[in-house]
Amino acid sequence: MLKTDIVIIGAGPGGAATALKLSYLDIPCILIDKAEFPRDKVCGDAVSGKVTTLLERLDPDILKRFRALPFHTDVWGIRFVTPNQKKMDIPFHPHYVRDPDAAPGYVVRRTDFDNFLIEEVKRRPNIQFFEGYEADEFEETAEGYQVACSKADLNISAKILIVANGAYSKFSKRVGLHKEVKHYAAAVRAYYENVEGLVQDNFIELHFIKEYIPGYFWIFPLPNGGANVGLGMRSDYVQKRKVNLRAELQNIIETHPTIKERFAGAQLSGSIKGYGLPLGSKSRSISGDHFMLVGDAAYLVDPLTGEGIGNAFYSGFIAAEQARDCLAAQDFSAETMLAYDKRVDRVLGSEMRLSYKMQGIACYPRLLNWSGYIIRSNQKMLSVLSKMYTDFDLREQLVRPWFWIKMLFQRKAD
Repeated sequence: MLKTDIVIIGAGPGGAATALKLSYLDIPCILIDKAEFPRDKVCGDAVSGKVTTLLERLDPDILKRFRALPFHTDVWGIRFVTPNQKKMDIPFHPHYVRDPDAAPGYVVRRTDFDNFLIEEVKRRPNIQFFEGYEADEFEETAEGYQVACSKADLNISAKILIVANGAYSKFSKRVGLHKEVKHYAAAVRAYYENVEGLVQDNFIELHFIKEYIPGYFWIFPLPNGGANVGLGMRSDYVQKRKVNLRAELQNIIETHPTIKERFAGAQLSGSIKGYGLPLGSKSRSISGDHFMLVGDAAYLVDPLTGEGIGNAFYSGFIAAEQARDCLAAQDFSAETMLAYDKRVDRVLGSEMRLSYKMQGIACYPRLLNWSGYIIRSNQKMLSVLSKMYTDFDLREQLVRPWFWIKMLFQRKAD
């Protein structure tokens, strides 16, 4: 039996971020994961500015080591393609000058990114890391939790349990977080080589195709002409329409009038893989006596974009700081842990609620086409949208009808 103040289950971005933050707070912990690294993880592979901002705050040298590695592409904006095939290129920052060492976002295979984080974990002497150990038994005690890896004969006693083992976490289900199809999404992902027509400056592409709304087809650029290509849709629509996402992804690539040309000479690398996205579109309890949930295990995926890595990082850093406060007070009650829920909601909740509203707008092809009409060739609008990437107050205007009416008149005036 190993004894520790904190045990973290799951060493993906959320768990690794939690462990690293604790380490820099001079708090030892145990981190365990059922996989051995490097390992693949099905994902869109987009690493947002949330991640790079938090890494730089933690230790600028970590971010320097990440940027020095060759396995990512620097991303500078988004190309939206409306159902009527009109393109809108929106940079993350207006009037940017491309500098790979200061990019606002990246695309990197999760195999590489997660392994990079594990190598950072291994640099830290106060993180005890066990890979290849699956935690499958959890027993609540008066002092905290006992965690058992029955197949590996590993037992851990901890005052605080931090659960970061993803969308299919058995512990999350045990404490009441269950899949609800209106607050869940399904997606498939494939890797392709030699995709034609990737956008200059590595803009990621979101294609809103009428037959797959609410949802989108994506192309995220990887080094050397590679791309992460996928299709995602809210789970209730998948069930209602009986959509086979794997088959439909291939159908888009092979038959879509504009997309098929770009894949004519492309090669599929590996297989098409599916995964679930537990959306943060509903308020949930994510802590209790002696435990906190982090990342996908806490249902913190953005309802509109599907981003999970940045939110996992934020929740992991917040969990580490909450654990520090609990240890200082020697108080691990649900009432005290509730401060974690409140802070996560303050940092991420407003953004996810806004994304949920915008997801509702994305259900209507005509509305998307109309929005595209207003935005295209409207330099003032494009500048505003660029600023919205970092300005939440500006982003809130997107769900206000008066904002679009003003932009419509502005376009006509121009």
